[in-house]
Amino acid sequence: MAIPATQMRPGMIIKFKDDLHLVFSVEHRTPGNLRAFIQAKLKNVRTGAMFTERFRSPDPIERVHVDSVKMEYLYNDGDDYYFMDQNTFEQIALKRDTLGDSVEYLTANLLIEVSFHDGKPVGIELPTAVEMTVVETEPGIKSATASSVTKPAKTETGLVVQVPPFINEGERIRVDTAEGAYMSRA
Repeated sequence: MAIPATQMRPGMIIKFKDDLHLVFSVEHRTPGNLRAFIQAKLKNVRTGAMFTERFRSPDPIERVHVDSVKMEYLYNDGDDYYFMDQNTFEQIALKRDTLGDSVEYLTANLLIEVSFHDGKPVGIELPTAVEMTVVETEPGIKSATASSVTKPAKTETGLVVQVPPFINEGERIRVDTAEGAYMSRA
């Protein structure tokens, strides 16, 4: 279904250059005496790459409807990541190249949304924050309080996050999935 570029909204899935993209932000710009244009920040659903694209106002944009299914992450076997539908208990496997960097946030029994287009899974939507266990970091300082000083900490999935100096190995932390940043202790 084609819509004009002026009707693009954040959260929409569009087909652009024969690939599916998630619209992150849309800005209508009118620079001085030049023609108005739409500047959109897009994320490639398959690769996870983000970029900015300009569209003329009347440009036709192909909007794509996707179905979201709530699923639970079970485990991975090499490059295959297994998910289970919460209603039908049917299991599917997604490849690492479909999931992109989101594999670093997948912990056992994590509930996520899997997006399907034409019956084929095209990506996942992570929760805003996930709880992870710190498996490797420098020893904590007993009298340390939260400040601008940080240290690297490796989590159970291999993700490295900058944490305050009072976090020790074995502690559970909350990590923001949008930025990959430490939020708080869990």
